[in-house]
Amino acid sequence: MIKSKFFRAGVCSIAMALALVGCASEPTSNGETTDETGQGAEAEGGGDLVVAVLSDATSLDPHTSSDVPSGNVQSNIYQTLVKYNTDMELEPLLAEEWTPVEEDVWEFKLREGVYFHDGSEFNAEVVKANVERILDETTASPRAILFEIVEEINVVDDHTIQFKTEQPFAPLPAHMAHYASSMISKEVIDGDNEAVENGEQPGTYVNENPIGTGFFKFDNWQPGDHLVLDNFEDYWGENAKVDTVTFRVVPEDLTRIAELETGSAHIIDPVQPSDLSRVENMAGTEAYVRNAASITYLGFNMEKEPFDNKLVRQAIAMTLDKEAMLNGILDGTGEAAIGPINDTNFGFSEEVDAIERDVEGAKELLAEAGYENGFNTTIWTNDNRERIDIAELTQASLAEIGINVDIQVVEWGAYLDATTAGEHDMFILGLSLGTGDADYPMHMLFHSDSVGSGNRVFMQDEAFDQMLYEARIEQDEDTRLQMYVEATNYLNEESPMAFLYHPSHIMGVGEGVEGFWSDASGVYQLQDVTIQ
Repeated sequence: MIKSKFFRAGVCSIAMALALVGCASEPTSNGETTDETGQGAEAEGGGDLVVAVLSDATSLDPHTSSDVPSGNVQSNIYQTLVKYNTDMELEPLLAEEWTPVEEDVWEFKLREGVYFHDGSEFNAEVVKANVERILDETTASPRAILFEIVEEINVVDDHTIQFKTEQPFAPLPAHMAHYASSMISKEVIDGDNEAVENGEQPGTYVNENPIGTGFFKFDNWQPGDHLVLDNFEDYWGENAKVDTVTFRVVPEDLTRIAELETGSAHIIDPVQPSDLSRVENMAGTEAYVRNAASITYLGFNMEKEPFDNKLVRQAIAMTLDKEAMLNGILDGTGEAAIGPINDTNFGFSEEVDAIERDVEGAKELLAEAGYENGFNTTIWTNDNRERIDIAELTQASLAEIGINVDIQVVEWGAYLDATTAGEHDMFILGLSLGTGDADYPMHMLFHSDSVGSGNRVFMQDEAFDQMLYEARIEQDEDTRLQMYVEATNYLNEESPMAFLYHPSHIMGVGEGVEGFWSDASGVYQLQDVTIQ
């Protein structure tokens, strides 16, 4: 079994930012498989790398999407200003260096001689256009919170750009490593703006013209079936080793494993925890396992009765058996959650007022809330075996306090749309803890500005919004840590969601595959992969 080390990050000063590249939730999709394999490729390069995935991408626009399958494709087409290496150390990518030239100004020196797949040049004006697009209310980017503290963007020269922030903000370089800040060709941005003026939705033109600076370029996409990227031969840096990458949608867990075993797929994602030993014991295959900067949660729609009652939410959170989830469903992988983040993120502390399982106490809370005899409700989940199992275990637990739950399994795209629109009662979802800092996930999941994107619990709490703002701009590390402890305690008291567990990323790697790794958010790193 391949095990990846996981490194803890922390903010130390204004000159040091932290991050783990990341994104959003785990989805699913439907589709049939094909039989392209790439077998026979030379060991040192070439061939078609086949990645069998549970879920299709939903969009090729990094600024308007927020799911991991889309990010896995996008991060191979587009690039960010900075990135993290295997040790989760921040290093140059499209920017060669970055400096806090003033307390509230970050300056980035950009790499010269970089061109997009359409031949246009990468420069400071392009960076400005990209960040402005993310911040533009018309774009309605779910990732605008990454840069909302940016007050001004100033182009110093062709390859120097400065970002002035409302307050000193040490994590800005880390936010620039998030693939939501990927650089799109300015010609494509202009085309998308024109399309929006003509009545199209933001991102429609980008989705049809995904032009980045990455080592792979877009070839074709058959939604629900497969998506193909080609090696970009004019890439500014070291070229990718394979000729093409095919992301093939294989929704059935056992079918993905069979494809790994036969060599029809070189990498599969995910491997369910219950299937881990099978992959480990197959001849020539290995399991790639790493701790995840991710949270899986049971969310409540706080705008619907009875979930508008804090006591009801607390009662449900107190009833759930997280140990049964970890041992019975995750086969001992992952770790129980005591809040929205784990120790991969700055802001985590074990010194929080965690919610302990107490069925009798939960019954008392329900009675106090006026639901002594319980009530009927629904849990939504997407078509993911692990999440369906979690929903069934939750259903059984809540029956102990008189809550009768109907489980509804919804197709991934419809699931995202419906939960964004607030059509659900309860739902199971996850979030990648994108930047290694509590600022991002707490804003994404709970801030009022994120309602309708990451905030699917519809929490709108001015006091909590202010807590996040004050923690965001605090420069003393110890003080800031304590502020996130208080924020976590506030969340456990309000219980907008039940924090279930932090999963492990488990993937399968076939015989003859070298150079593959994944970051803490589960995003594939494919530039150096070779296949035999």
